[in-house]
This record gives sequence, C-alpha cells and structure tokens, in this order.
Amino acid sequence: MANKILLIEDDSGITMALTDLLNAEDYRVETAADGLTGLALAREGNFDVIILDVMLPGKNGFDVCRDLRQLSITTPILMLTARGQVIDKVLGLKLGADDYLCKPFEPLELLARLEALLRRSRTTASAAEPLDSFSFGSVIVNFRSTEVLSNGKQVELSAREFQLLSYFIAQRGATLSRDVLLREVWGYETGMLTRTVDVHVGWLRQKLEDDAKEPRHFLTMRGHGYKFVA
Repeated sequence: MANKILLIEDDSGITMALTDLLNAEDYRVETAADGLTGLALAREGNFDVIILDVMLPGKNGFDVCRDLRQLSITTPILMLTARGQVIDKVLGLKLGADDYLCKPFEPLELLARLEALLRRSRTTASAAEPLDSFSFGSVIVNFRSTEVLSNGKQVELSAREFQLLSYFIAQRGATLSRDVLLREVWGYETGMLTRTVDVHVGWLRQKLEDDAKEPRHFLTMRGHGYKFVA
C-alpha cells in the first residue's frame, strides 16, 4: 500500500509541484492550505508523514506541530523553513518536528528525507512490537532463540548474518542502500567496505533462497542497493 502524505502548504505553486512529484513516486497526497485545516486533517487522517510549512494562515506551522505532539500524535513531521532562519529550525525541532528542509530545496533531497523518516518510523514500530518469529518461503526465523529453519532443517547463520536478516525483515519492502546497511547493521561510517554488504547478502541467498542465482526474497535494486520481499 502506498504511503500517505499530508502536505500543509499555502503556496499553491509549491503544493501543485510537490503533489505531482509525490504522486509520481507512488505516494498518496492530501493537502491543506492553512494551519487550522491541516491540524484537523492530521488529527483525523492516518498519515505516514506530514510535510508542514512554517508560515501558514490561520495557525502557523510551529503551533500545528506543538498541538499535534500535545495530542500524542507521533506521525513524523518534516518542516519547511525559510533558508538561513536557524531559529526556525531549532524551534521546530524543539516542538517535536523530526526533520526540516530549507526553501528553496531540491526535489531529490525532499524525497530522500521522506524515505529516511519512513524507514525510521518503521524501525520504531518494529521495536515497539517485536516479532517472536517471521516466515517467508520455506524459511522460519525465530528471533527469541535466533534459530533459522529452511524446509524444516536448521540453518547455521553467523551473528552478523542474523543481524542483517533481522534488519531486512524489519525493513521489508524498502530499498536499502549499501551505506544504510553498513551504518545500521555494521555501525560503520558510509562509504566504507561496501563489498562487505554484497558478500553477506550472497551468503544469505546461498543459505535461504531456493535458487541463489534467481533470488525471490533478497533482491538487487540496481544502482540503489537491496530490497527484501517476503
């Protein structure tokens, strides 16, 4: 199912451009042109991310952000601020925003920040409701005992392989770059030892895919990284 975005922005040109951009990336977008309408939609709708401008008629973005957090609405918020206004960034983050982007911005940067917020949100949700086990194909993963079965037979995974498998499962359906995997699974800085990821993914394919040469679960997304599909 496509991720649902609430865009609260009073500039009709920006609203139109962002709606077209997000729709092209398979996001579902609802819009509001003022703070009061945006707050009402955010309270009633089940959104994955809120894009919130600071300067809004009716109720400014800071007040909207503060009110949502006071209502215990934890939807990730990406605030749009005026370039160079450091106080806007600091105040937005203190009021509960998760990230900010200065206008004018590059569309690719907006998409990257949205993807990061969605990944973080999925990880938080997975941590809040940990799975005891997970199955895909002929594989059963038991997180409590750290045991993996394939076709009823135990599969020996190294600690790092199991960590990588667990992260793939938590982020299933998401395209993950090698840099992200190195940072989240290995704790390395980006740009280092990217071949390590390829080797470990290869081992998971050898051990858990029915046909490692034509994988169905651990997919290569050329130019982007890997995706796990159950």
